[in-house]
Amino acid sequence: MSKRVLGLFMLTVFTLASCKKENKAPIEDTQISAVLAEKVEPVELREFGYNLNDYTVVRDTIKAGDSFGEILQRNNLQYPQIYNIVEGAKSDFDITNLQVGKPYTLLMVDGDSVQLPKCFIYQPNKIDYVVVDFADTTVVKKGKKEVKLVEREATGIIDGSLYLTLQEQGLSPIVAYKMSDIYAWTVDFFRIQKGDRFKVIYTEKYIDDSIYAGVDKVKAAYFEHKGEPFYAFRFETDSTKHIVDYFDETADNLRRAFLKAPVQFSRISSRYNLKRRIALYGNRVRPHKGTDFAAPVGTPILSTANGTVIASERRGGNGNYVKVKHNSTYSTQYLHMKKRKVKVGDYVKQGDVIGWVGMTGNTSGPHVCYRFWKNGKQVDPFRQDLPQAEPISDSLKVDYLAFISPIKQQLDSLIFADPNANEEEFITELNQDNAISSKESN
Repeated sequence: MSKRVLGLFMLTVFTLASCKKENKAPIEDTQISAVLAEKVEPVELREFGYNLNDYTVVRDTIKAGDSFGEILQRNNLQYPQIYNIVEGAKSDFDITNLQVGKPYTLLMVDGDSVQLPKCFIYQPNKIDYVVVDFADTTVVKKGKKEVKLVEREATGIIDGSLYLTLQEQGLSPIVAYKMSDIYAWTVDFFRIQKGDRFKVIYTEKYIDDSIYAGVDKVKAAYFEHKGEPFYAFRFETDSTKHIVDYFDETADNLRRAFLKAPVQFSRISSRYNLKRRIALYGNRVRPHKGTDFAAPVGTPILSTANGTVIASERRGGNGNYVKVKHNSTYSTQYLHMKKRKVKVGDYVKQGDVIGWVGMTGNTSGPHVCYRFWKNGKQVDPFRQDLPQAEPISDSLKVDYLAFISPIKQQLDSLIFADPNANEEEFITELNQDNAISSKESN
């Protein structure tokens, strides 16, 4: 064999040997990690206190005609089992109160030939849930989903109403309702004016960091009505009983003994007037001793103060009506209801629903006629100097003023966002104001 051929032969053998060695090289750490990762158990998925990986999860909503028993029967349980479950649960959970449209969850396990439910979970709202666990004996547990609070800020200049102004900014109308409750004793929302301004700091609720669960509470607000400023700060006056109220910048309570109106977001269609003349009766004087609040049929009517129901009936031109005695000085009456909710002897608190707006009795349109008695005589409630609620005690006043100081600075630093300004100015104003900022609640 020539030297040249021998050299080529040796080179070929060397190359093959090298390739073999490369194929037998140890597996890299990253390759080992990848193999191990494939064998890792699935991540535990927990909800309602259970590892959902252990069950087949069935989710649905309550349909019209559904009952607790029918739902279980549709999912392979038999009547004797269902009866025992119902008997075991009825003392802790009203199974007859399932509301149409509310979600429920069944946790299923393998039976002899079919899957069987071992747990029924009902959600009356986005946060609360009720567990009926019948895996062994029937146990009822109630729980809440973890809620994260996010603080937000908003400002605005009224063009039509507080509700519409917030709606135009894409904010929840619940903020408007909460503000109307806070200022129900100090601002006449029936005479709200174009150009009135507001600022509000409030919190929203989120489940699992992303599911919006509604407005939580208003932390502080500023409302400027007819050029007059009204501050409101939420403060707990009793940490044991968790008594909370709203006070102004000088620690005066915003609340008074009576609400200004028995319905929310309505309008006054006829005021108290002892010299009112009506053309239908030949332009003769027909005194109107009540204040009419026009509102759609079915609007809730609220008791304007704490008291005891002394009349609840239907009579003549009054139609369905309720009368509440608040103390030895004041009583109120609510006429033309569609339906009454309370009966004689019931004790009602300020803001409780006592009936719904209707057109019973002598009325040409849906409204509630609100009548106000002082010392047995009907008077105009808007001309009364009504008593104010208790102020903050002197012992708490120093703590209160220190508490609201940074919050007031936060409110004062907000700039009013005017949606009627040109788009460029509006965007600039929003950026400066950070009117809808988001930050973690303390």
